[in-house]
Amino acid sequence: MYINKIEEDLDCGIRVAFKIFGGKWKLCILDAINRGITRPTDIQKDIRIASRRVIEMQLAELLSYGVVEKCAEEVYPKKSEYEVTSFGKTIIPLLTQIDAWGTANAAFVKTRQLELEKIAIG
Repeated sequence: MYINKIEEDLDCGIRVAFKIFGGKWKLCILDAINRGITRPTDIQKDIRIASRRVIEMQLAELLSYGVVEKCAEEVYPKKSEYEVTSFGKTIIPLLTQIDAWGTANAAFVKTRQLELEKIAIG
């Protein structure tokens, strides 16, 4: 995990939230685990755009902050699963609201994206 040389302001709630949940795929990973997709390979299949390495790195960060926990079985081949901790479950209602907002505004965003692409092409 990257460590800043400049002291962070962790008195700001938004910065604290972004410290833990900031990252392109962390909320998607958390949503997948909350929906019952617990194995890293299955999470990666659910979030096809993200590489396996990125999924593993962001899982490790969520694990280090206690948002998820890893349950590893001593079998061959090694089997590990993740589950949301009680601390991690505190973000789920907000995640549900973010999902609802995104769903409600998806058509507008898609339209705007096409307009921006047309402008970029010229």
